[in-house]
This record gives sequence, C-alpha cells and structure tokens, in this order.
Amino acid sequence: MITVTTDAARQIRVAATQSGADELGLRIAARRDEHGALHYAMGFDEARGDDIVVPSEGVALVVSPAHRALLEGMTLDYVEYETGDFRFIFINPNDAPAPTPTPVATACGGGGGGCGCGKG
Repeated sequence: MITVTTDAARQIRVAATQSGADELGLRIAARRDEHGALHYAMGFDEARGDDIVVPSEGVALVVSPAHRALLEGMTLDYVEYETGDFRFIFINPNDAPAPTPTPVATACGGGGGGCGCGKG
C-alpha cells in the first residue's frame, strides 16, 4: 500500500523520539483540492477503529479507510530539497499531473510528487 524509504523512516524515528511519540504510528492523510491536486498531512497518532496500520522500514503508518484509495501505491521519502533544506516528499501515482503553472503558482505542485509537510 504505502512504502517508506530508509531515509524517511530514519527521520520519522528521530521526530518521534524528539516529540515523545515513540509508541505512536505516523498517520498519513490526503485530500484532493478543487483543481484535483493532492494535499497531504501527517502526524503521530494512535490507530483507531478500522484504521489500517502499514509497517514499512520499521515504522508503523496509520491510514484511515477514507484516505486509502488516494494513498495506494505512494512512497514517502525524505530528501534534500535544496542545499541544507530537507523535506518529506510524497511520490504518488494517484497524483495527477499539475496543470500548466500560472504566474502565482507555488513551488509545490502535483506531477506525481506532492509537497512535503515536514521540514527537518
């Protein structure tokens, strides 16, 4: 379902330790905006009810069934975005290519690699 790279798993474990969340899983969610682009959220949380828990690289990922279809086949990575600027990125086959950028476009877009919400 979802995979985590070795670099992402390492950073998730560091963040869990720093925030006292070692016993919690990393909840990942996604939603489509009105233009069809996917936006992601993640944070440490307990699994509840019918949540899906996906182990990957020693990290427990928690996904609500409502988000499963949007996250199917996704890879979470942690990369150096620019020199000294590390971020989580979402590589997702369900993320449609972004439309042609307009002059007010942001640096984050679709195209199969959504914007990361975690800076390290």
